[in-house]
Amino acid sequence: MAGAATALNSHSCIIPDKENDVTASTPQVFSGITPAQYAKLTEKAKAAGVAMSGNSGRATRMGVEVEWDYSEARQELVLTCIKTPFFVNAQEISARLHSLVSETLSA
Repeated sequence: MAGAATALNSHSCIIPDKENDVTASTPQVFSGITPAQYAKLTEKAKAAGVAMSGNSGRATRMGVEVEWDYSEARQELVLTCIKTPFFVNAQEISARLHSLVSETLSA
């Protein structure tokens, strides 16, 4: 695992860090998000156990940390995957976020 922090246990085995900082994760920008649609997205996130409140912030669930920033004036939502557990890559999380936002907006 390139770039992952490691440690040695008493048997000299390499143990990967339990979390991956995802410094290279590209923010996803969703345009044309009305306040009503944003409210629907935050309610869906809360129902899934993600404590998403306010127009910007960070939330963590099951080792995945996501940052969001919603501008009502620009009607734009930016989602960024900040951290993942070692067994999940940021691309998977980004794809899932994109899918969830798209499904919610088309419903």
